[in-house]
Amino acid sequence: MAAGARAVYLARLAAGADVDCRGVTFHDGLLAAVLAGVTGEDGYPVFGAGLFEQARFAESASFARAEFRGPASFQGAGFEGSADFGGVRFRHGAWFKGACFAGPAEFGGAHISDDAGFADTWFGGTAWFGGVRIEGRLWLERARFTGDAVFLRGVFGADWVGPVTCDGTLSLSEAEFRSPLRLALAASRVDARAARYEGPVALSVRYAAIDLTGAVLLHPCRISTDLVTELRQPAAARADGADHTASIVSLRGVDAAMLTVADVDLRGCHFAGAHHLDQLGLEGNWRLGASPRGLRWHRGVPRSWTRRLVLEEERQWRALPGRGATARQGWGAAPDNPDTVPGLATLTSLYRQLRKAREDALDQPGAADFYYGEMEMRRHSHTWRRAERWLLQAYWLLAGYGLRASRALGWLACAVAGTVVLMMGLGLPDAEPQQQVRRVQGGGSIRMVMDKAEPHLTLPMGERFTGERFEKSLRVVLNSVLFRSSGQDLTLWGTYTEMVSRLTEPVLLGLAALAVRGRVKRGS
Repeated sequence: MAAGARAVYLARLAAGADVDCRGVTFHDGLLAAVLAGVTGEDGYPVFGAGLFEQARFAESASFARAEFRGPASFQGAGFEGSADFGGVRFRHGAWFKGACFAGPAEFGGAHISDDAGFADTWFGGTAWFGGVRIEGRLWLERARFTGDAVFLRGVFGADWVGPVTCDGTLSLSEAEFRSPLRLALAASRVDARAARYEGPVALSVRYAAIDLTGAVLLHPCRISTDLVTELRQPAAARADGADHTASIVSLRGVDAAMLTVADVDLRGCHFAGAHHLDQLGLEGNWRLGASPRGLRWHRGVPRSWTRRLVLEEERQWRALPGRGATARQGWGAAPDNPDTVPGLATLTSLYRQLRKAREDALDQPGAADFYYGEMEMRRHSHTWRRAERWLLQAYWLLAGYGLRASRALGWLACAVAGTVVLMMGLGLPDAEPQQQVRRVQGGGSIRMVMDKAEPHLTLPMGERFTGERFEKSLRVVLNSVLFRSSGQDLTLWGTYTEMVSRLTEPVLLGLAALAVRGRVKRGS
């Protein structure tokens, strides 16, 4: 635009005038001159229609506190410096489709009375939408935020349209959504703390770690890993080599009755403080942490025989610095703040609620691991002075709370083998006692009396362990396992051994059967 034509155009401007600057390059104070031309009596720019399509802003552009009474279009515009639309009032929508913000973009406190279009828009720095109010739809198809996108305390009267990619944190903290929200997104992190959702929510997410602390869900909410949409991978995810699975890091303060998660990573999730956790929906291939693998000994007691699902809160409790080094082995790093780690009563409740949620969903494999965690927390919550601790300790050691088939069968095999050895060494007599008949005369009559000698064992120790004695001992023990008497003559030691065997080994058999049944139901 020639200098003369530019001067004439600027001279015609007035507050509320339509401004058509499509394709114009703004530099050397041109934007300031335009804004000055439409400034009203209150000292802020007032546009009728504002058409800045394909415009180029070579300098920082500030439309702060301006008002657009007509359509406002910045489609395809390029902002080479910072862009400030803070507090702007768009009465007929705002369109930034295909725009490029090379520097920080400020929309804090803006009020858009209709739709806001940011489809195919590229944000090169932090995009600040704190306190924005958008009464129509927010169009974000293929929008790309290379930094953080902050919608702190924003109010949205209609839904969002994606998919959208954010290399940094997509912050929805304390935002308010007054209509259903259905959005596909990829981000490094989603901060949804204390956000309020007044309609149904369906978030299809990739890569992001999602914080839902204190989120208010008034309608059903489903969060899942996006398996279909071709979303661009955030730069941070590319650097870390992460897969596309979304994760949830906190459900504190959330009403889980309204929440369903599918195909998400819950290994670092904090459940303590969630409400109605027994109604949480878990679908697809959800992940939790696992206990260390292998056998370790602590104070003469074996620990962690097999792997199971473990909540992050339990992992942190087991890694507390106050616990012994052996007890902490394999449980990862200690928590940053031990005071925030829930107590055993809370952990027991968490596992119990999650177990019920899986049982109600007819998911026996998931329920079994939560039951094991519940029993572990119960066992540790009692001191050794309590009888319940000893009972739970025995139940854990003998059968893994009825869930460890190999452990129960191992103890049964050991008991049978030990009893067989005792029978061979102490229980079986030298030979079957022979019955003898003798005649007794008294009182003018004669009667026949049958005597049987007491079983006795006099064989040398080396002759007691033979194949024949093993077969007899095994028959006695197997009958004891089935709570039956073998009818075999036994020494006094053998009689007492059989009594103990008939009392204990059927119990071990029952625990083994229970464990096998649980193993089969878990399909492992």
